[in-house]
Amino acid sequence: MTAPVIPSSPTREDYARDYAAALAANGDETIFDRAEPIALFIDWLADAKATEPNDANAMTLSTVDPDGAPDSRVVLLKDVDAHGFTFYSNAESAKGRQLAARPRAALLFHWKSLRRQVRVRGRVEPVTPAEADAYFASRARESRIGAWASDQSRPLENRAALEQAVAREAARFEGQDVPRPRHWTGWRVVPDQVEFWRDRPFRLHDRLRFDRDGAVWTRTRLQP
Repeated sequence: MTAPVIPSSPTREDYARDYAAALAANGDETIFDRAEPIALFIDWLADAKATEPNDANAMTLSTVDPDGAPDSRVVLLKDVDAHGFTFYSNAESAKGRQLAARPRAALLFHWKSLRRQVRVRGRVEPVTPAEADAYFASRARESRIGAWASDQSRPLENRAALEQAVAREAARFEGQDVPRPRHWTGWRVVPDQVEFWRDRPFRLHDRLRFDRDGAVWTRTRLQP
């Protein structure tokens, strides 16, 4: 077996070469002058949409399984506001069952093009049926059919079995609207902690953490 090629630690010359790019994205010393995290996150997400090659709204969602072991996967952020960070999926999937048992989660956004990341921790609450209906109706018809066809996270005999299930559901809903399955819904991570990280040369990164107590956010600069 060939050993994997792991990048070596950057040299002083590497840092010097990359310094201009890092400074362009993260050299503004006023960037952390914020009283609360959501507006800053929205600004960073807008920056990422302009620079990331795809899925700037991709985030790692971490939950805990019944044995207490962490479990992570990438999902897509579909809304963010003062109430929290919203995503949608199958409630009968592994993540759906884990969230039902332990409604807390962590999120991680990593925008390589900007050399930035954001970490979020908080409790999780389900979206309303009206919210789930509205977002489901906005999806492509084929995606809505797929939500009916897939028993997400369950064993699958082969790809052909999934394609047959999709064909069966497509035939069932032919000529009519595709409603939201009861098992398909959304969740909102209501943050009690949000941490912003931006790359700086020689691993002397900038970190700013917001912690919430009720409606009040406090700010703490962290060592790199």
